[in-house]
Order: sequence, then C-alpha cells, then structure tokens
Amino acid sequence: MKSILKAILWSVPLLFFTWLMLRITYPYFSFRYDIGFLLTKQHMLYNTIWRWSFYIHISTSLFVLITGIFQFVPFVLKEWPQVHRLLGKIYVLLIVCMSAPSGLIMGFYANGGLWAKISFCLISVLWFLFTLQAYLKIKQRNISAHTNFMIRSYALTLSAITLRIYVVILPHFFILHSREMYTLVSWLSWIPNLLLAEFLIRKKVFEA
Repeated sequence: MKSILKAILWSVPLLFFTWLMLRITYPYFSFRYDIGFLLTKQHMLYNTIWRWSFYIHISTSLFVLITGIFQFVPFVLKEWPQVHRLLGKIYVLLIVCMSAPSGLIMGFYANGGLWAKISFCLISVLWFLFTLQAYLKIKQRNISAHTNFMIRSYALTLSAITLRIYVVILPHFFILHSREMYTLVSWLSWIPNLLLAEFLIRKKVFEA
C-alpha cells in the first residue's frame, strides 16, 4: 500500500503536466507557422531538416513522457512485467532514434546564443547516452545500474516540463533580456533535474 501511495504521489502530477504539454503541443499540428515558439523561428522554417526535427521532437517527446512514467510504477513492474518491457522498449527506441537526435539538431539552432546552444546540445547527447546505457544494462541483467540510468534519462525527459515552468516563473523574480533569460532557462531546465536524480539514486528511492 505504501508503494502504491508513493507512486500515486509522484505519477499523478507528472500525468497532469504531461496533459498540459499535450495542450501546448497540439496547436503545432495544425502545421501553421504563425503560432507560439515558431514565431521566434521564422528564419528557420525554410530549413527542411530543422522543420522535420521540430515536429519529430515535439510529437515523440509526448510519448516518451507518458511511457517513462510507467517505468517507475511498482505495480506495473511487478504485476505486468511484459507491459513494463514493452513500454521500456518504446521509450528507448523513441529517444535513441528520434527524440534525442532531433533535439540535437534543434540545439544547433537554439535561441539564446552560444551558451544556450551548448546547453541544448549537451542535454540531447546526455539523454541519448543515459537512455542507451539503461538499455544496455538491462540486457546485461544489471538491474540496479539499469534503474539508475533510467532515472537519469527520465530526469532529462522531464526537462521539457521544467523548462516551461521556469519560462513562466522566472520573469516574476528576475529582470533579464529575453536572450539572457532563455540562456538561463536552458541550463536550469535540466541541471537541477539531474541533481535530484542523483539524490534519488543515492537514497535508493526506486529500488525494489
């Protein structure tokens, strides 16, 4: 019962934020270029590689957010191991083959200047490596290492949510130019997530 309550405590908020991400993302599938984030990337819309990367990234990231949540629910892991493995394979496949590579391409053209580009490229590379390591470790039946790398991977997956939280919150506390704010958010979106991941790993929160 305690493990179920713990799973509900963290999974329900994540499902809520994932739903919000869906609401934010859905308008882009009208394929209009005069909405939201695309208004800041008008100079990139002619670039076919960037444009495809954008749509691949936003669509696959939603599935990654959802499938990742259920990788850490004890009930699914213990009672439905086949579902756990299937969702895990989908999670890994999407990140390694689509979400991370498309994120890397977008990172090269990120708003905010050089330091923002470095941040988004770095997170894409780490996201790819952590996820791949999680897959390789479970193939080696090293469950502890697999769990740890999955925690790190999902911490970076959640940067999609934390980035948007900081975009809303930080302007109320800091007066910065948009370029400086975007650079700050690009780093804050994932570094605290990884620090929290390492804390959870050390505390063995998700170990059986």
